[in-house]
Amino acid sequence: MLRSMYSGVSGMRGFQTKLDVIGNNIANVNTVGFKAGRVMFKDILSQTMSGVTPPVDGEQGGVNAKQVGLGVSVASIDTLHMGGSAMTTGKSTDLRLDGDGFFVVSPADGGPRYLTRAGNFDLDANRQLVNADGMFVLAGDDGDGAPIQLDEGVTAFSISQTGEIIAIGADGRAEPTGIFIGVAIVANPGGLEKVGGNLYRMTPNANPDSELIVGFASNVDTGSGAIIAGQLEMSNVDLTNEFTEMIVAQRGFQANSRIITTSDEILQEVVNLKR
Repeated sequence: MLRSMYSGVSGMRGFQTKLDVIGNNIANVNTVGFKAGRVMFKDILSQTMSGVTPPVDGEQGGVNAKQVGLGVSVASIDTLHMGGSAMTTGKSTDLRLDGDGFFVVSPADGGPRYLTRAGNFDLDANRQLVNADGMFVLAGDDGDGAPIQLDEGVTAFSISQTGEIIAIGADGRAEPTGIFIGVAIVANPGGLEKVGGNLYRMTPNANPDSELIVGFASNVDTGSGAIIAGQLEMSNVDLTNEFTEMIVAQRGFQANSRIITTSDEILQEVVNLKR
């Protein structure tokens, strides 16, 4: 069989993966805290027809190797952790991180912890701060973190840029509660694993030993960033770029399918030689 046919098949598979990623990006263009993906390609091992011949002084020059490439494969599917645009909502429990940190949520006290950039939080009936799926938002204490729960006497509150909850009592007086919204910093955000629901799971390639420390916002040493109340971070998907890449992927898919068609026609001619 012709090598070009298998190269064309690998190219179609690669561009199909690229289209899958582009489709997911476009589908999440309005998802809070979503980070776009990107597909990178690499060539497959080449077949060597003849090796390198070194030059010999005064006798002959060197000859380069003759190699035929065997197609393409997906090198990586990267998550681009660049900041998205800010949307002002005016809701006090809508939070945006103006930095590189992540909010930390957990489905249960002491349960597994997940990272998220989606700050669309709310208070439940027990006055606990939760996300849209009912997961607890954890407080910052330079440790494991605990669910945030407000006292019954707090009738209203605001959240400072450091993440501290400022309570407003029944008498209208504002008092700091000493409770801070937890923020975690990740050494390599690209190493986080997406688990759905705007959540990420810690991996050994994100932080050493998968360590996750729930700290504080506006930490100069870590660059976690300030917390902006009343705003949400929207998706960082650029539709102009996505549609451009879609055209490139579509044409690449078509070109590789033409390679397969041409290879098939050549094989048909070989078969017809018997007639």
